Amino acid sequence: MAAIDCGTNSIRLLIADLDPASGEIADLDRRMLIVRLGQDVDRTGRLAPEALERTFAACREYAAVIAEHGVDPAHTRFVATSASRDAQNSADFTKGVREILGVEPEVVSGDEEAQLSFTGATKELTGAAVAAPYLVFDLGGGSTEFVLGAGEVDAARSVDIGCVRLTERHFAGQEVPSAERIAAARADIEAALDLAAEAVPLTGAASLVGLAGTVTTVAAIALELPAYDSALIHHARLTVDQVRAVTERLLGATHAERAAIPVMHPGRVDVIAAGALVLLSIMERAGAAELVVSEHDILDGIAWSIAG
Repeated sequence: MAAIDCGTNSIRLLIADLDPASGEIADLDRRMLIVRLGQDVDRTGRLAPEALERTFAACREYAAVIAEHGVDPAHTRFVATSASRDAQNSADFTKGVREILGVEPEVVSGDEEAQLSFTGATKELTGAAVAAPYLVFDLGGGSTEFVLGAGEVDAARSVDIGCVRLTERHFAGQEVPSAERIAAARADIEAALDLAAEAVPLTGAASLVGLAGTVTTVAAIALELPAYDSALIHHARLTVDQVRAVTERLLGATHAERAAIPVMHPGRVDVIAAGALVLLSIMERAGAAELVVSEHDILDGIAWSIAG
């Protein structure tokens, strides 16, 4: 299977062998490129030409990798999320992807995005001593999806808070955001959490499970890793105090100081502080003492959806 997840900040590829009978997934190739497709979408309502070209260049690279592995086009799925939902010129994006990859990009709803994220994150949790029910959240660039369930989804909601959207809305032009800007961002986050809570109970789940690059990067910083290590990050447990300490560090750091953190991807340097603030706010709203971090997320859910 070849699964592609195109979000507001990054585009990711997973090529994997799946065994539906055992529920096992074996990675053959997993990679990510930061393309910032959602650049200025919150302000303009359109995908910027340079953002589209960065994304199409990544698609050309991924097309070559998919061809090398000999994946059948019928076993390839391209899912696009928040930025593509919001853009007035999403047809330009769809046409370009179709021409490069030969598959139709699916601009999924927030609810379907939530379902895919839940499947990817929880498929293996029963064997990882993580208690159900799970409150899973996928913290992206433009939106965050919340899903509550055990084996099946009981409730889901997507809300428009993400590391890119909040950075552009509140932290633009400030290398180290002021207390006033942080307070305004926090108010935005709390309002979005109020919306999420109308559909998804944010308290009372047995386990809080966090997905996506902001969460895994904060985990890597909290664990003081000398280099990014997926094996050590996957299913790591972070306390709310650890997340608060990392968030305060990132909000108070200069661009150069954030860039110097060994595990920091260059494409996350300018948006990680806002993302960490969202993460901390979620943990505090959920009343969660700890967070389970998952490296398996919507990308894995897309792969399982191909398998049927």
